Amino acid sequence: MNDVVIRTEGLTKFYGRQRGAIGLQFEVRRGEVFGYLGPNGAGKTTTIRTLLDFIRPTRGCATIFGLDTHRDSRAIRRRVGYLPGELALYEKLTGVELLRYVSHLREGVEWRFVEELATRLDCDLSHAIHTLSHGNRQKIGLLQAFMHKPELLILDEPTLGLDPLVQQEFYRLLAEVKADGRTVFLSSHILPEVERVCDRVGIIREGRLIAVESVATLKARALRRLEVHFAVPVPQEAFARVAGVRDVTVENSILRCTVMGSLDALIKAAAQFEVVNVISHEPSLEEIFLAYYSGGENHAA
Repeated sequence: MNDVVIRTEGLTKFYGRQRGAIGLQFEVRRGEVFGYLGPNGAGKTTTIRTLLDFIRPTRGCATIFGLDTHRDSRAIRRRVGYLPGELALYEKLTGVELLRYVSHLREGVEWRFVEELATRLDCDLSHAIHTLSHGNRQKIGLLQAFMHKPELLILDEPTLGLDPLVQQEFYRLLAEVKADGRTVFLSSHILPEVERVCDRVGIIREGRLIAVESVATLKARALRRLEVHFAVPVPQEAFARVAGVRDVTVENSILRCTVMGSLDALIKAAAQFEVVNVISHEPSLEEIFLAYYSGGENHAA
């Protein structure tokens, strides 16, 4: 059995002179959750739309299930569940009417499973879609992607608009898909989300794939900006040479610094003094990219 579900070879898409994606080369393995991480406009949606043959590559090629994504696109789509980043639904239908319609197109959908998914995602299917909030539309989008138990799920920013409780249930659904030996390709611009649910991560910046990492490696490169508030003023020298700590400034009783990877050394250094509060500021993806991948080098996991 071929363990590679998605393979791209030099996949490139330009819109006239404007870049979409350039020279993408990666593989997604059977049974893994593969995160596709990058800021908005990096090329994540272009990659997905090219894989699904909604748009054609300028050059390069891709396969899904060993099938050519252009020549065999109809056969591929039967085996894929897809949630687009910009979700368009039939506005005049209710949720149940839309999903009934999709289930007839899909064939073989167990309606009891659809109802179970709707309950788990707290999705009321009785309302007309045009009356729904963005978050409730997103739930219906997730239902149509999951409802036929596809071999591959391709999800573009799937948690956008979901409340925290529904997000947790979505993560449980992903874990069940993985336990079934099925595969997930998930695009996101949210680093903690990718760290939580993915096995490996492809990082795209300005249309180029700059790294493919295991999540363990990604966490080891984690960048945090911290403020540590102490009960009394502390000496800056106590933190100047702590492993993984840089950009250290101390103003009276407040330490500000950037930490790469484990916080253990900093916590042990801070424990010499009475700590009142610790505040973590999540860095932007762009800051992380500039910190670790500014040279554009590729890393293989």
